[in-house]
Amino acid sequence: MCDGERAAGSGAFYDFVETVAALRAPEGGCPWNRAQTHESLTEYLVEEAYEAADAIEARDTRRVEEELGDVLLQVVLQSQIAAEAGEFTIDDVCATVDEKMVRRHPHVFSDAAGGDANEVARLWEQVKLAEKEEAARRASESGRIPSLLDDVPRSFPALLQAQKISRKAAAAGFEWDALDGVWAKVREEEAELREAYAAAPKSEDGRMLRGADATDPLVEAAELEFGDLLFALVNVARHMGIDSESALRRTCAKFRSRWESMEGEARASRTQIDRLTADALEGLWQAAKDREGAEHGSE
Repeated sequence: MCDGERAAGSGAFYDFVETVAALRAPEGGCPWNRAQTHESLTEYLVEEAYEAADAIEARDTRRVEEELGDVLLQVVLQSQIAAEAGEFTIDDVCATVDEKMVRRHPHVFSDAAGGDANEVARLWEQVKLAEKEEAARRASESGRIPSLLDDVPRSFPALLQAQKISRKAAAAGFEWDALDGVWAKVREEEAELREAYAAAPKSEDGRMLRGADATDPLVEAAELEFGDLLFALVNVARHMGIDSESALRRTCAKFRSRWESMEGEARASRTQIDRLTADALEGLWQAAKDREGAEHGSE
């Protein structure tokens, strides 16, 4: 579509596709857009997705609309670059995801029983697992041995990686029978972390010390045990039906809100917040929690 031809579809979406194609046009296009590649746009794709998530959590409808448009821009721009290289088109992208949604929702588009949301999620993972097994079969025929976890990007935030890895492993049968087993794992990992931390060198304030070359096997062991504990807690959340990434983001947002309230109280009393005592800060924190509870009707 970089030659200016009319898109196959119509309406606002294809008007936008044509706009992006014009931005990439060899003659009269935008130099910055023409210079972009799949690789150079990767950081923007991630950034725009996070900004959209932030707008959704803020419940700012107008901003959600705008940020989703920015995400769509990244999808269309990447597709336009691919079309120019003869790789695929935006129509291919839409057709592929449409076919995938139909395949992964047999409870909607076939006779499979869906049940509640949790059962549907398990069915989704099973269908994806079957897809991966088929992909593995094709890959093995070509000489490559793939992994079930290949499609979990290593560039994902660690918490999101843990969540997706644990879901895939569970779908393959590597799973606890009940939540009690996961809590037992949490306690086991906590004990191992405490033991590793006790063995590591520490300063007077309790922070672990690394060697002159910035490494220490005892410190690294404690860090790994901490990671194991976090991973176990991610599995607790998964068994409870909690999205770990969303839950932690909401907690961060709650902390920001309370901290800003504390800063406001400190300014009102003509005091710098970083000069307050620990007891004074705790008092401001409790007051912020109380105001939050009064506004929302709960803690």
